[in-house]
Amino acid sequence: MPALPVLTLELLKISATDFARSLGATPIPALYGVTDGKAVGTYVEAALHTYLATLFDHTPGNAAKGIDLPDLGVDIKVTSIRQPQSSCPFRDATQKIYGLGYNLLVFVYDKADDDALRSARLDFKYVLFIDESLTGDFQPTTGLLRILSNGGNVDDVDAFLEERHLPLDEVSRRELAARIVTEPPKAGCLTISNALQGRLQYSRAIQMAEEEGAGLVPWNLLA
Repeated sequence: MPALPVLTLELLKISATDFARSLGATPIPALYGVTDGKAVGTYVEAALHTYLATLFDHTPGNAAKGIDLPDLGVDIKVTSIRQPQSSCPFRDATQKIYGLGYNLLVFVYDKADDDALRSARLDFKYVLFIDESLTGDFQPTTGLLRILSNGGNVDDVDAFLEERHLPLDEVSRRELAARIVTEPPKAGCLTISNALQGRLQYSRAIQMAEEEGAGLVPWNLLA
């Protein structure tokens, strides 16, 4: 039996699209009547890993490594279109400015129950691939870029960070401000809470995907 090909980032994007279309056309009795978004997410992620394992040399990540596909630097998120968000533990506050440090593959679904079949159906509205460079918080990153474009210095940046209530002590905040002046961040497309066990919100990424179209980031793989 020939060896399965190695899963690459490009193959993942293609496979994620095929998977979403296939699962979206399949009645799912196990999710009938389920209203817990976490349960839906767990089901979809497990089904995706099973799907990938039939096509590629693929081993899912584990909690110790922190993300679902560590070899590709990708974490998988599954969220309802009605409230597109998910939990995300942070290492430190700099991730709001410079991003999470990994890519996101986000499945955005609308769930409906079929009472006749006693099954659920997941209509995947978007499959977004968000490059790690875009995983910062939109509001602070764009605000910082405006300050820098207007000739702002470390004091200006430090004052802005203080106003945003980032969870940093005074020394750490000043160090981050100095870094931002010499290493300006990219504008992020997420909304990220300040809590270290925080939430990622995807409405802006969805808006960007609708406005930009497939082929630009964030990719809407279903477009």
